Amino acid sequence: MHYLIEAEKEIYSRQKSIADLCPDAHLTSINTRVLKLTGSINQKRLKQYCAENKINFAALKHGESVANYTLLAMDMDSTLVNIECIDEIADFLNLKPEVQAITEAAMRGEIDFSQSLTRRVALLKGLDAAVLDQVYEQRLQLNPGAENLLKQIQQRGIHTLLLSGGFTFFTDRLKSRLKLDQAFANELEIRQGKLTGQVMGPIIDAEGKAQKLKEVAAAQQMELRNTIAIGDGANDAKLLSTAGLSVAYFGKPVLRDLARININQGGLDAIIRLLNDNKNSANQC
Repeated sequence: MHYLIEAEKEIYSRQKSIADLCPDAHLTSINTRVLKLTGSINQKRLKQYCAENKINFAALKHGESVANYTLLAMDMDSTLVNIECIDEIADFLNLKPEVQAITEAAMRGEIDFSQSLTRRVALLKGLDAAVLDQVYEQRLQLNPGAENLLKQIQQRGIHTLLLSGGFTFFTDRLKSRLKLDQAFANELEIRQGKLTGQVMGPIIDAEGKAQKLKEVAAAQQMELRNTIAIGDGANDAKLLSTAGLSVAYFGKPVLRDLARININQGGLDAIIRLLNDNKNSANQC
């Protein structure tokens, strides 16, 4: 295992700080933006430095590249898209601060996700379901690099999977729009055009996401070690632990510590760039 550190601009200005932080590591310039570290490092401390300084981090195997992978699983809220959909829905009831506080606590891992979702959805009771369309059309945007990442992934024939603790209303539309292979999420109960304040069926939580990844990989006859998972919060921890390559996209500390790739600046397509740089660095050896 070795480590790649990628800055938004030239990495040279960071080289001394990184060398001081990792005195037992050997540093090599891959290009003007990327440093390769080999040897002993304190991974947690280096990840924290990268997060604080908006630098991307990757812990990769020699020669590891996109070609090693056959399935990409992504979280939706604050990962594939720029919002937490439930917070924006609650805004139409003037409850966004209250719901957002619960969402953030769940994403930090401070409260149980299933209980938090039940509490938040209950607050939406009676809301006109037409609000869901407004959130999708007016507030939801893809995060930077999402389309480029998916384009490159799909060109390679990699299976795409959207796994969300959010709602099927949004995942179904994104699945169609982005030509994703599969999508799983929670279904809001709607009666007579109004939200009932309940979710239909079992809640897809952290364990549910990990289980769906296992089931899809088995159905596609793929090894879990050949899967990539991307998320941002504590509800994605089990999913990332199950996949072969774990990616935290502007992740909460609990997820940054777990993930092999931390994206702290730029877009989702940094994953492809880091894997390509890793492959090129192996070719230089």
